[in-house]
Parts: sequence; C-alpha cells; structure tokens
Amino acid sequence: MTDKTKKTDAPFSLRLTFEERARLEKEAAGMSLGAYIRSRLFDTKAPVRRTRGKFPVKDHQELGKLLGELGKSRIANNINQLAKAANSGSLEVSPDTEKAIKLSCKDIRWIRTSLIDALGLDGGSS
Repeated sequence: MTDKTKKTDAPFSLRLTFEERARLEKEAAGMSLGAYIRSRLFDTKAPVRRTRGKFPVKDHQELGKLLGELGKSRIANNINQLAKAANSGSLEVSPDTEKAIKLSCKDIRWIRTSLIDALGLDGGSS
C-alpha cells in the first residue's frame, strides 16, 4: 500500500453532557481531550494528572497589583518608540539614555518575576 492509499484509523464519537465535557477539560489541563482520554483508557501506568487547571493563580492580590501597574505604564509604547529610533539610527545613546534603558530592563525583570510568583509558576533561570 502506498502512502496515498493508506487507510486512516476510523474516528470514534462520544456524546457528553456539558458537565461531563467540562470535567474532562479541567482534568486534561491543556492536554487535547483525545490524548487525555486515550491516556486514561489505555495507559494504566500513567499517574492521574493532578493540576491546578489551565490558569493557576497563586496570589490574586499580587496579580491584581501587577496588572494595575501594567495598566498605568506605557511600557509597550515606550519600547516601540525605542525600537523605531534604534532602527532609524536616530537613538542618541547618551549616559542618560543608557541609564533609562537599564532601569527599564530592571522594571521588566520585576514584572516577569512578579507574574511568575503570582501565577505560582517555576521561573527557571533569569
């Protein structure tokens, strides 16, 4: 049989209630439903996945504070302006500019670390 004439596996449909599907999606925690169901049915050695869901939040107060700070900032606009100036060759690199860029980098590292902490994620190396 050639690749073009090779038959594919027959699909299987399963009707679920809204609640059943919601439960499966929660348990799958981002994994495709098909892969999750196959793993639960056929992989007896696989441990049941225990997760916090797709959107884990460890510290809602910290996340709210961080989002408030992001809302007040103009970081995206400022970075875009710096990139345009650098690409056009009009970015004056003075000691003040260098200091401002380094301060911005420090602020962005703080935002990253704060997000990782608020979401309860492992940040890895920075």
